This record gives sequence, C-alpha cells and structure tokens, in this order.
Amino acid sequence: MELGHQAISQHRFIKKELYPMIEVHDVSKSYRVNRPRREGWLAAVQSLYARAYDWKTAVSGLNFHITEGELVGFIGPNGAGKSTTVKMLSGVLTPTSGRIITNGIEPSRDRKHNAMHIGVVFGQRSQLYWDLPMDDTFRLFQRMYRIDPAVFRRNVDFMVELLEMKGFYRTPIRQLSLGQKMRANLAAALLHDPRILYLDEPTIGLDVIAKTNIRRFLKELNAEKKTTVILTTHDMDDIEEVCERLMMIDDGQIIYDGGLQAFNSQFGGGTMLEVEYKGCNAPLDDPRLQVVAHTGNNVTYQFDRTDISLGEAVSLVSRRHELRDLRLREPELEKTIGMIYTKNKRQRELK
Repeated sequence: MELGHQAISQHRFIKKELYPMIEVHDVSKSYRVNRPRREGWLAAVQSLYARAYDWKTAVSGLNFHITEGELVGFIGPNGAGKSTTVKMLSGVLTPTSGRIITNGIEPSRDRKHNAMHIGVVFGQRSQLYWDLPMDDTFRLFQRMYRIDPAVFRRNVDFMVELLEMKGFYRTPIRQLSLGQKMRANLAAALLHDPRILYLDEPTIGLDVIAKTNIRRFLKELNAEKKTTVILTTHDMDDIEEVCERLMMIDDGQIIYDGGLQAFNSQFGGGTMLEVEYKGCNAPLDDPRLQVVAHTGNNVTYQFDRTDISLGEAVSLVSRRHELRDLRLREPELEKTIGMIYTKNKRQRELK
C-alpha cells in the first residue's frame, strides 16, 4: 500500500456536462512563524530588535476539481492542512501561489460576493444569537443576505420541516440541546440558498439519533437543491453515510482522491464473504474469489468489487452447493485510514 506524497486519483466520475463548482490549480500556502530563540538574556534582548522567522508550508501543489452537487468528504490527521485548505476555498485565506475558483470567482479577491454563495458550519462554533429565538435570528440573516421575502419564507418552511424544528423554532437558542443547536446552525447557513456548503465536524458531540438526522438532512438537501457539500470530519460514519467522494490530505498534499468503493478496494483488503455450506467442505475454485480461511464447512472468501459484483460473488458461491449461512463483511474505513496515516507518519520520520 504505497502512498507517499503522490496523490492517488481514482476520481473518474465527474461528468463534464456538470458545472465545475470548485477549481484548485497548483495551490500552495506558507506561513511566516517565529523562530525559537536561543536561551539567555542576550538572545532575549536581541529578539526584541531583530526577530528571526522561518517559513512553514501548510499545503503544497494542490490540484483538484469539485463538480456542482458533489458530496465530498475531506479528511486528514490534525495539522495535515484541512483547515488551511477550507479557509482558502471559503476566501478567508489567500493562497501563497496558485489559483482557486469557486462558483466562477476567486474567493479571496471578492470575499463579499463569495460570501453570498457559500454556507459555513463549524461543529464547535455557533453563528446564532444566544438570547434570541431561532425565528428572530433567521430574520437578521434575511436582512444581512438581502433574501427576498418569498424565498426566505420558502426556505424557512423547507428547513423547519426537513430538520424537524417546529417544536423549538421560537425557543431561545441558549435553551436548546446540542443537537437542536446544530440543526439551527445548518438552517441558518442555508437560508440564502448557497451553492456550496462547508461543514467542519457537524456531528461532533451529538448522540446517535441526532447524527442520523443530520446525515439524512444533508443527503436530502443535496438531492433537492444540488448543493455542493464539503465535509471535514474525524467521524468515518459521516463519510460513509453521506459522501460519494473521498479526498485525503496528509502533510499538506492530497494523497487520495476518488470514490469510497475504489478506496476500500485499493487499500481495505477487499470485501469478505463468510459462507457456511451444508455438507460441503470444498471451497469454490475461482480466481476472482480468494479463499482466506477454510475450516470444515465454513469458508471465507475475499474479493474486489471492481473485478466482480456482490451479486455475482453470491451467485458463484451458492451455485454448486446449498448454503446454511452467508455473511458480508466490508473493509472498515476507519481502520484502513488509520493505517495509512500511521504509515505516512513513519515514512516522514525516516526522512
């Protein structure tokens, strides 16, 4: 499983007729950081008059396109460059080199115009007014974004129904639960019909039911309005439940960009099919199905879904002998990604 710092791109499913919502061309970002000063009083005095600096590269040579309506999971270990990338995409930071185009404009050069077309939700930060009920906060957002009254009413009704907020729509924000606040933040970020939604840990700290509701809402929103969603998270269930495409960044570079199924096939060791036969102890002999365990009537096959579909695999293993039981075991995304992070970290330490 060789990754290194060369991006492995399996992303072949962008349809050219769809609008390229985000274009990133050879983007890098560097920061000037204070150089640690030497010990001693003389060094302390010198640093007051001649402070030394070093340059730190946060991201380097980023190249990718995101099409209108895509659901993209953007993951990486802490310090990998996720936040820097999202801040550049949203116009908060200006790239040191390269060019970013979102919805036809350069976000860092036209921040006001860009803000009218994006929504941003951070899981640990709220954009709501603590002492106001949700409906009053939404009216403030209507004025801020100059939303047409008819559009505002339609969007509020849509969000309240889809996010099931009718029971607390007029309750002060401070009295809401964590899950209710997150739903309110999502609604506030979407009132002005943004073309792009940036989400940072939207399900952090939520219970299972609240997480399920948020994930369901994002998929329904995407289906209804074709909103492009960029999701950064450490919760791999968010990625598996919501996203169609996975982008992985490490040490400031994209190391994988493609579909989830292709990722699992390439790095997850393949799909496992655990079969218990009735009165048969001879496993199937087929080059597409690798026998990884065989005890009596129990056989575990491993296969790559790019070579053979699940339906074909089940048909093959059940064609010659009657089955007593059959279980499917998919590669665990979280474990696979953890192994990749660990391997890349070791490679950097050896350099």
